[in-house]
Amino acid sequence: MEEEHKSIREEVFDWFEEAKADLKRAIRSLNNKDYSLSCYMSQQAIEKALKALIIGLKHKRPPHVHDLVVLYEYVRDLLPLPRDVIEKLPEVSQYYVTARYPNVGLRRPSISFSKLQANNALEVAKYVIRKVEEVLSTT
Repeated sequence: MEEEHKSIREEVFDWFEEAKADLKRAIRSLNNKDYSLSCYMSQQAIEKALKALIIGLKHKRPPHVHDLVVLYEYVRDLLPLPRDVIEKLPEVSQYYVTARYPNVGLRRPSISFSKLQANNALEVAKYVIRKVEEVLSTT
């Protein structure tokens, strides 16, 4: 039993550390004016942080989805977020695809995303990461 609990905690730690690494990548990309990559990395940071909560506190395998709205529904009771952050999740969520592939939303994402979009996505990611860290530190 002890071993099982330990391995769950390690996996949660792995997911959350990767979320924080993606947040750093989002910041670096923004600083390098690679706005599409910054948007994508912000989405990934949020996704991995939410999946860490699902694994660690819901004791479930996270669903194989990238939709931040769906993932947030799994942990809404554990992670109350302000309305403005929740309302931005759909926009950041779509960066999983639109920031990487041509003609999925924008013809050329590498040159079409703006600094404003990257900044907004990064702010949401920073907030979610901070709140997830608070929840994980109290368990």
